[in-house]
Amino acid sequence: MREQMPLWSPSEERIASAQIERFRHWCAETYQMQLPDHDAFHRWSVENPGQFWSAVWEVCGVIGERGARDLVGGERMLDARFFPDARLNFAENLLRRSGSEDALIFRGEDRAAARWSWDRLREEVSKLQQAFRSMGIGEGDRVAAMMPNMPETVACMLAAASIGAIWSSCSPDFGVQGVMDRFGQIAPKLFIACDAYWYNGKLQDVSDKVREIAGRLGCPVLVVHYAGDADALAASIPNARTYADATRVFAPEPLEFVHLPFSHPLYILYSSGTTGVPKCIVHSAGGTLLQHLKEHRFHCDMREGDRFFYFTTCGWMMWNWLASGLASGATLCLYDGSPFAPNGEVLWDYAEQERFSVFGTSAKYIDAVRKSGLVPRETHDLSSLRLITSTGSPLSPEGFAFVYEGIKADVHLASISGGTDIVSCFVCGNPVKPVWKGEIQGPGLGMAVDVWNDEGKPVVGEKGELVCTKPFPSMPVGFWNDPDGAKYRAAYFERFDNVWCHGDFAEWTEHGGMIIHGRSDATLNPGGVRIGTAEIYNQVEQLEEVVEAICIGQEWDGDVRVVLFVRLADGLTLDDALRDRIRAKIRTGASPRHVPAKIIQVADIPRTKSGKIVELAVREVVHGRPVKNKEALANPEALELFAGLEELKS
Repeated sequence: MREQMPLWSPSEERIASAQIERFRHWCAETYQMQLPDHDAFHRWSVENPGQFWSAVWEVCGVIGERGARDLVGGERMLDARFFPDARLNFAENLLRRSGSEDALIFRGEDRAAARWSWDRLREEVSKLQQAFRSMGIGEGDRVAAMMPNMPETVACMLAAASIGAIWSSCSPDFGVQGVMDRFGQIAPKLFIACDAYWYNGKLQDVSDKVREIAGRLGCPVLVVHYAGDADALAASIPNARTYADATRVFAPEPLEFVHLPFSHPLYILYSSGTTGVPKCIVHSAGGTLLQHLKEHRFHCDMREGDRFFYFTTCGWMMWNWLASGLASGATLCLYDGSPFAPNGEVLWDYAEQERFSVFGTSAKYIDAVRKSGLVPRETHDLSSLRLITSTGSPLSPEGFAFVYEGIKADVHLASISGGTDIVSCFVCGNPVKPVWKGEIQGPGLGMAVDVWNDEGKPVVGEKGELVCTKPFPSMPVGFWNDPDGAKYRAAYFERFDNVWCHGDFAEWTEHGGMIIHGRSDATLNPGGVRIGTAEIYNQVEQLEEVVEAICIGQEWDGDVRVVLFVRLADGLTLDDALRDRIRAKIRTGASPRHVPAKIIQVADIPRTKSGKIVELAVREVVHGRPVKNKEALANPEALELFAGLEELKS
């Protein structure tokens, strides 16, 4: 049964002042349309994409030349080109502010701290811009970085974008092969790396790793000092120098920005790579900028001077999303390290001290805080906090409730979902609508999102494939090393003709919101009935004994049986009584068909670097098939726990 009352509703004053409301009125007046409410506004935005995205450009004050045409080839998604005559520069739009106010605030787990003003950021970008050009880096060249989430990383990205280079990053916890599987495909002209970093109270020296990667990439290296000896590391690598040495020879000059086409490549991001070498997804400067401006200004109601935090590494697309907050005039609050070192209060201390307006994190983090017994609303002053965003995996109904019970009663909770594939969101928050337990509020403006069944028909109140039926600006330019676009088409357009099929198992709600039930390629099919794994996790992870779970379908006796693996709290052992409790919880909370045939205790559960559990990799191991790219995992050794289990042989 659905909840009868929302967890949160915006006040009339909040609705009236919301930028998304002002934008709706502006569009209605400008285009002489009747747009009486948000739903009408969304319908208009997807039916008139050229006008809508032109309006985003205009109202958000994009710096650049828009050109005469807003959209060509819009009838076919793969042929669509937004603003084909436009010229702009991504970095120029992010560096529109100047002055002594904070642009970047940094906290490292080792208690390192930094604070850069807008003027300082512009000066650093100017010096890096000159340094990059002196290295021969220009339009279309790739700059690859294995870096912590620190100010120098943001400055390097902006400097690359300012001259038309393409930025690609990962975090320093990646293994050598994981880095090479990514950067080895794109042949960077410069490799940027740190000397060391801290995680969970331990210093992680990456010198040997950087030396090996540098040798295999065969390009110049820039070593950024953080927690080690940058001078010694740079001296040990041919054609390497430190960030300090590379920039100190240049004095800050007025910034120069190369104006490039709307579709000029800005970023190369990577698929998780747990079933093969990661796909290199190329995103455009214009598409990324417009989507992020729309999501930040209108869906997050972000304003100049807001303190914007997202817990992310540089190997997750949420880092790119965070960086774009500069375009809305926000101060970025950066953090690098474990969110539980030295204890679980570290991020809430940061939020209180720096007066966060927006706190972004993963569903897993919210669940971990809930299970840890922390109650931030009782221990911290979070009065400045207006918005909490959650992504990475579906946020459970219990996670929704905990935000309001344990973190802040009057906060807009926006569960959001999209992905690396679009460097943005399909469904997201809405500051003028209520928040219902367990539901994402609705589709993003300009996103023609729907749920289709296997026959390609829209369904409401049933589970199906998450699709997008019309083009949008942040569709990838394409995949790197995919000259005829075959890999790109196969990834999103093979299932339904001329329709983006995202690979999420989803369901519309009666409130016009959406529930994501997990990845559709991990959907369980016992007896031919499709079951989303998130439905099972939502039940079993309510039990205090269960820290985390992962569920797969095992091929068995001509059918598929559901197998649930659980990681229990320290010191606990799975016995028949707990198995019975787990089955009962799933049976009553979901349905009898969700009840697993097998429940097995494991010591750890494999996950990607961004914290997502990897159901497909576990399924492959259980069936005795090789996992092609273990380097994509944060804890690849955990996969060995699932191989050859006796419990799976009967």
